Amino acid sequence: MEIQDHHQHAQWSDTESNCSSRLGYSGPLSSTSTKIRSNARFRDDQDEECYVEITLDVGEDSVSVHDIKGGGDPETALFTSRLGLRPSSLGAQLSFRLRQVSQELRRITSTKGRNNQIDRTRSGAARALRGLQFMTKNVEIDQGWSEVEARFDELALNGVLPKSLFGQCIGMNESSEFAGELFDALARRRGITSSAVSKPELREFWEQIADQSFDARLQTFFDMVDKNADGRITEEEVKEIIALSASANKLSKIQEQAEEYAALIMEELDPSNLGYIELHNLETLLLQAPIQSSSAHARSESRVLSQMLSQKLVPTREHNPIKRYYKALAYFIEDNWKRIWIMGLWISICAGLFTWKFIQYKHRAVFDVMGYCVTTAKGGAETTKFNMALILLPVCRNTVTWLRSRTRLGVIVPFNDNINFHKVIAWGIAVGVGLHAGAHLTCDFPRLLHATDAEYEPMKQFFGEKRPNNYWWFVKGTEGWTGVSMLVLMTIAYTLAQPWFRRNRLDLPKALKKLTGFNAFWYSHHLFVIVYVLFVIHGYFLYLAKKWYKRTTWMYLAVPVTLYASERLLRALRSGYKTVRIFKVAVYPGNVMALHMSKPQGFRYTSGQYIFVNCAAVSPFQWHPFSITSAPGDDYLSLHIRTVGDWTSQLKSVFSKACQPPSIDQSGLLRADIATGENVPRIPRLLIDGPYGAPAQDYKNYDVLLLVGLGIGATPLISIVKDVLNNIKQQKEMEKGIVESGAKSNKRKPFLTRRAYFYWVTREQGSFEWFRGVMNEVAENDRDGVIELHNYCTSVYEEGDARSALIAMLQSLNHAKNGVDIVSGTRVRTHFARPNWRNVFKHVAVNHPDERVGVFYCGVQGVVGEMRRLAQDFSHKTTTKFYFHKENF
Repeated sequence: MEIQDHHQHAQWSDTESNCSSRLGYSGPLSSTSTKIRSNARFRDDQDEECYVEITLDVGEDSVSVHDIKGGGDPETALFTSRLGLRPSSLGAQLSFRLRQVSQELRRITSTKGRNNQIDRTRSGAARALRGLQFMTKNVEIDQGWSEVEARFDELALNGVLPKSLFGQCIGMNESSEFAGELFDALARRRGITSSAVSKPELREFWEQIADQSFDARLQTFFDMVDKNADGRITEEEVKEIIALSASANKLSKIQEQAEEYAALIMEELDPSNLGYIELHNLETLLLQAPIQSSSAHARSESRVLSQMLSQKLVPTREHNPIKRYYKALAYFIEDNWKRIWIMGLWISICAGLFTWKFIQYKHRAVFDVMGYCVTTAKGGAETTKFNMALILLPVCRNTVTWLRSRTRLGVIVPFNDNINFHKVIAWGIAVGVGLHAGAHLTCDFPRLLHATDAEYEPMKQFFGEKRPNNYWWFVKGTEGWTGVSMLVLMTIAYTLAQPWFRRNRLDLPKALKKLTGFNAFWYSHHLFVIVYVLFVIHGYFLYLAKKWYKRTTWMYLAVPVTLYASERLLRALRSGYKTVRIFKVAVYPGNVMALHMSKPQGFRYTSGQYIFVNCAAVSPFQWHPFSITSAPGDDYLSLHIRTVGDWTSQLKSVFSKACQPPSIDQSGLLRADIATGENVPRIPRLLIDGPYGAPAQDYKNYDVLLLVGLGIGATPLISIVKDVLNNIKQQKEMEKGIVESGAKSNKRKPFLTRRAYFYWVTREQGSFEWFRGVMNEVAENDRDGVIELHNYCTSVYEEGDARSALIAMLQSLNHAKNGVDIVSGTRVRTHFARPNWRNVFKHVAVNHPDERVGVFYCGVQGVVGEMRRLAQDFSHKTTTKFYFHKENF
């Protein structure tokens, strides 16, 4: 493009037109009344006949656009309307304006020349046009401005807003560095050199930021990269914006490789090696880059979308409250009937025992002295005996695992809720103890102490000839000190078992901090041995029961205690010969350690199960449960352990001493390959016990699986993915054998799972290293698309946000060229931000009508409610039935 100045009869080259110091002008600039009209023509080098003529009125302190001729299109008119100028020094202003004119017209003419090259009606282009959002929510300019204006009034200093507070003012609080670069870009475009803006200037900034047109957003993003405002982006500027975007999205590895990725972009967009790229190159990358990696599934979904819309997926509210509550109750019963009948049976037994003892003591002589206090105390005691026996059964893990795996009781008994039922029974014990101890201490004993001689006469056979004269008489007796001791020990165990103590959620002084955590929970919980001994003694030395067969405490406890003791003995014997040999140790980002170990002879397990691990170097007594991440078909056992507590932190410290930094082709921060190393390091001895049943092991009951793991919660689901993958390999080997030999045994039962969807959501980029090998193995071997993998990194802003736009471009380029995702380092494309779970369920329901889908979730408690509601919603409103299973850490 060339510029022809009719006033000076001078010509500038394309490069010179961007340099403000070469503006041709004659005549004094200090004239008070003279207004000079300068005329320039811009010509597209590709079209000799296409001119745009611009006439500027140059006054003493202003420059204005008098007229623009040529172009004849709406974009030229829009450009004309945007050329409003601010008072400034005339030379700087004229230089800045002509430079802006040059850049804008070059963009307009280049766009005209490319109208037949970029098709903005394509699906990928439509997705890109919705991108580059500088505001995460689409707001009206005037409506959004009112909130920004209010924040300006709060943050402004002396009527101007500093650059450091710009991000906070526009609602970009989490990306102050990115907001600073955006401020600089907006200021450069308006010739503002100050590091603060007034309210009118901020209004202009806001109008450009909130502009929903793609061209405006693209220009703003281009200006952020083009730091010297010459209309061209160099490789160094690309590197800087990559580092900035990576920093805003907490992608440290991309930040470290910014130079490499900048070279990749320049290679793609600057094939002629000009050393720079322009606006239209950036637009081409946005509009033509592949957005979705699973376009086949998207096409499949679009074909049946009309069917889904007819099935009332959008939640509707029933106006009739009776029908609404009836429907909600029906759904609740349908989804929770197993829990309901178990809880109903338990409450009925407790109520029956309480009523039985209450009535029994109401007809005894002691009732005349102590009244309803003694009936309440004895009713509470009877329920406590029952619950103290029952609370051991849900934690008899071998028994529960056997019943779950070998019997059909799982159809009516919710074995997955064994720990929750254990907690419910604990609350039942607390209520019983409260009724028993409270009635005795506040009612029974005071009545007995203040009873008349005539009232005490029937009590002599229980309390002796001499009436007790104070509380100490009750406390010093066997019944008293055993009861008080149990109450103290139970209070300690109950308190330290609460999540805020067990998980160190309370901000306590350092001295008290040592008394909390998992270790404190573990040791305090094992005070139950003392409690049960005291409980038997307390139940034998009763005030009001002298015959042995009326002292029923031991009768309640005999079977459960024997069963539990046998399980603990079995665990001790079994773990003694299940010492494992460590093959590999790897310490990964995110405080995760992976252990690969030998599989003991005869050790069989199902994907989704877990084992207990003991390390004598940390603690000879503690056993901790961890999900198995290897598949049953693997010749080793693997665990991935996150260090979130004192025991796991010590375990990592012990194993890290044997590790070294990995080689270039290995993953992890530290690594030790014991099986192949020449100098075998000294590795701590591990004992394992198990396997034990877990909700995820029921995956074999479903043809379609929806696996959802959050963070380290992916561990049991990874084992399922690997098991499905191993069965895919086995089926291929069987088919190959049939082809080669013409005959093959068909006795092997085919693997039921025909399709699996795995969604892994994590906050940190480094977390993808944990299972990178599994992801790549699935991508390489699953040619038929049985397993659909979806990785989500929540530290990256959602797709369409300007802060992640460049990351999305890099992702598309690198995956197209090298087949590797830049975020996860695997062949699986990573999605940004959190998943839309309703869309996930819709995607599965669309592809699998009239089928049963097992939904297995493992992670934090916060998502459980939403997942369960969606499973219920889609089960009730579509022909696909979702069965939800959860496991929380």
